[in-house]
Amino acid sequence: MRSIPDILKNSKTIAVVGLSNRPERASHAVAAYLQRQGYRILGVNPAYAGQQILGQPVYATLAQAAALDGPIDIVDCFRTPDAMVPLAREAIGAGARCLWMQLGVVNQEAANLAAAAGLDVVMDRCMKIEHAHSGGKA
Repeated sequence: MRSIPDILKNSKTIAVVGLSNRPERASHAVAAYLQRQGYRILGVNPAYAGQQILGQPVYATLAQAAALDGPIDIVDCFRTPDAMVPLAREAIGAGARCLWMQLGVVNQEAANLAAAAGLDVVMDRCMKIEHAHSGGKA
């Protein structure tokens, strides 16, 4: 399991699950911050599939994002804890390298599934805060 600074330093593409087009939403603010830091953002939200948010395409599923836009380094999840087990399975199936559950999102079963498949797992942490704490280096 890599450290958070190592995960952030060695990742380029982040799929933001639950990305909203509303700037006041945490998913939008965090994705916009990460994009400004040089990360490539892919939105995953069936409600906005086929549209663009932050100038990037939004997909209905992680599998669709990976198939149409290439490898995913981090799956950053803005979903409730009870949605995480299926998302962990999707992240594994999409070939992601890390499953990241945002602040307040804790699901040990999802974490165990992802870790058993070789993914790095981060739970109950904000990627924006962790990036800033690591010196802001992408």
